[in-house]
Amino acid sequence: MLRRVVGLASTVGLAGCTSLSASTLDGDFGMEPNPRDLPARQHAQDAVLRRDGDGNPIAPRHHAVLLLDLDREPSAEGARTVERAMRAVEAAYEWRPEGLLHMLVWGTPYFERIGRSNAAPISPPENHSRTDDPRLEGFDAALVLSSDVPSHLQRAESTLFDDGEGGGETFDHRLGEVFTRVGKRTGFIGSGLPRKHAEAEGIPTDAEIPESSPMFMGFRSGLAETQASEDDITISGGWFDDEFAGGTTMNLTHFQQSLSGWFEALDDDERVDRMFAPDLTPEDVSSFTQSVPFADAVREHAAEHDVVGHHEKVAQAREDGDPLLLRRDFNTVDGGRAGVHFLSLQASIDDFVKTRRAMNGWYVRDDSPRITDRERNGILEFITEVSVANFYVPPRSDRAFPGFRADR
Repeated sequence: MLRRVVGLASTVGLAGCTSLSASTLDGDFGMEPNPRDLPARQHAQDAVLRRDGDGNPIAPRHHAVLLLDLDREPSAEGARTVERAMRAVEAAYEWRPEGLLHMLVWGTPYFERIGRSNAAPISPPENHSRTDDPRLEGFDAALVLSSDVPSHLQRAESTLFDDGEGGGETFDHRLGEVFTRVGKRTGFIGSGLPRKHAEAEGIPTDAEIPESSPMFMGFRSGLAETQASEDDITISGGWFDDEFAGGTTMNLTHFQQSLSGWFEALDDDERVDRMFAPDLTPEDVSSFTQSVPFADAVREHAAEHDVVGHHEKVAQAREDGDPLLLRRDFNTVDGGRAGVHFLSLQASIDDFVKTRRAMNGWYVRDDSPRITDRERNGILEFITEVSVANFYVPPRSDRAFPGFRADR
């Protein structure tokens, strides 16, 4: 009772609050400290991931992205509810794949809502394809969940958003008091999981998805040296306001895949040509441990082989040899069709745009009459971009209404 009285009394003076960081909420609301010793960055997960035999991080096997719109205007009271709900999640689950990893991220409509579009570290999504027409989506926020235990995703969603009328457990403070779920992206990544979902549309019944493959297209993903580091993708300030430092940006793109063409029209060598480069063989690819070596000869390959690979194109967007994106993408059968939710983290959305344009391969069309915007141009012939959205991932201390000022 005393704690409730203190919390109520502290609410009276909130009109003059200039920042709604977790430390401010602790002081003004009498909140308990965070129940676990968690990293300051919401996106800092690599330290708790398991590693394969080559030292590459192994992503959690199951994923969900809950797309959210605000039911109320940002306020100190709402920030308190959000922060308490997130701390309840952190008290219930350990910060590791066997528990639950999570990020509360914020979209461009939220920054428009608080009148800070020009200061936001993200911009609205754009279409960077000449052959696809994706939905350019905007959400106030999203909750990104991942775990090796699928029931943890389901239970966390239920306790955060459902009202308990069905007899299920709920937290005392729920995100459902502030947000409405307006969409959901689900998926998986890991050895054996693609084969278990081979009934989805676009996958031939005799598809040769290797049993050990973590991805639908049959190759390993996320080798350590093909990924940016968490330090490199963290906003350090610069031309952004210092208040966004310590966070990162997130792009979420949904691609549908045509695996019938991928497996039936191409043999092993041709799939390697399109996924990696035409000067590599399946034996080369099977020997890769932490990196994918390239000859940096995309245009030469176009002229000589009339085909270019996806990875060698994307590698053109690196800076000083280092990738710009930290990918946390995963397979999906959302809508009953095979695909991938390409979830990437980068210091700036411009880094994503640069990489996405490199993937288009428009610059090699002059080198080969057989290469088009889609055909013989990496994997573009076998994927269709469905939707795209951008988000800001604040540091943990600022995850409840980042950039909002109660006195504005």
